Amino acid sequence: MSDLRAHTPTPRHRGRALLPLAALLPVLPLAGCKTIVMNPAGDIARQQADLIVTSTVLMLLIIVPVIALTLLFAWRYRVRQAGASSARYEPDWDHSTKLELLIWGAPLAIIIALGTITWISTHQLDPFRPLSRLDENRALPANVKPLEVQAVALDWKWLFVYPELGIATVNELALPVDRPVRFTLTASTVMNSFYVPALAGQIYAMPGMASQLNAVINKPGTWEGFSANYSGEGFSGMRFAFHGLAQADFDRWVEGARGAGAALDRATYLALEKPSQRDAVRRFASVDKGLFDAVVNRCVEPGRMCMADMMAIDARGGAGKGGLAAVTRANWRDGQQTVVAGLCTAADPEGRGPVAVSAAPAAKAARSLPANNTNNNATEL
Repeated sequence: MSDLRAHTPTPRHRGRALLPLAALLPVLPLAGCKTIVMNPAGDIARQQADLIVTSTVLMLLIIVPVIALTLLFAWRYRVRQAGASSARYEPDWDHSTKLELLIWGAPLAIIIALGTITWISTHQLDPFRPLSRLDENRALPANVKPLEVQAVALDWKWLFVYPELGIATVNELALPVDRPVRFTLTASTVMNSFYVPALAGQIYAMPGMASQLNAVINKPGTWEGFSANYSGEGFSGMRFAFHGLAQADFDRWVEGARGAGAALDRATYLALEKPSQRDAVRRFASVDKGLFDAVVNRCVEPGRMCMADMMAIDARGGAGKGGLAAVTRANWRDGQQTVVAGLCTAADPEGRGPVAVSAAPAAKAARSLPANNTNNNATEL
């Protein structure tokens, strides 16, 4: 009987046995996390993941010893065991050259290493920089041309235009595997952020501006892309499907989009631009020439002057006080807004804006005006 009692676990023993399991409880929620950021399918995202790991390891070289020494000192120099401890009691101690070198030298070395890595990677992973390789083992062939994709952040959906292929999609992006892609991004109303964790890092899309992102997908699959910048009521549903396809599958996908039958002209774009949430995938078989440039220059609506034209006039000294009258009211969503009216030219007597946005008409008209002259060419609608 006494032997049985000796081997029967007491509540205290059972509690100690469960301590390792209790320590794992905070880690359990991580089991549901998607680790696509650290296991991406694109080379740019792979390099960024490696940078995260390298930076974390370098910082842990300081963090781990500091935490360990803090616990060691607290145990070694505790008051209750001061008499029995082998540690020397030196209340007047105030300096140690060796300790000072260690305290300042080690963090300084880590900061120098992190700074060097940051400097190099900032230039290597510049989103505007064309790719120089397909992955860590393959250089970029000299005859490979990047696929051009124009992305527009709308409220609250994504529009992707393939200018070379003459197609467009809503909330769906497809790219061929192992072919570089060059994104040109803008937004219709407010700043947004384009992010496909499997492909590359996030980059902002802003109205009136065009940013770029160069990337490549290295294996087939389907992932999710989304907006990483809060942009209003429908932000949470601003997601799209991203497909990495073999070249043959990508060609079939393009033909499927061309067979959709719909055309993306300016009137269709203005209807698409209106706020909506959780839109289904849409495909367009053709796209108006110069539509993306008009979106960037904020002159998709007929009769509205493009930003490029405004800047061309400003470069010649402006339109003077007469320019104050060169405005009109334009429909915008459920109301109206004041906009600068289109500029009349010989090729565009009504000032409705060129099909392909260019500063050339405005620059030509501006050169015919002396500085600060009244802008009699502005059309009021």
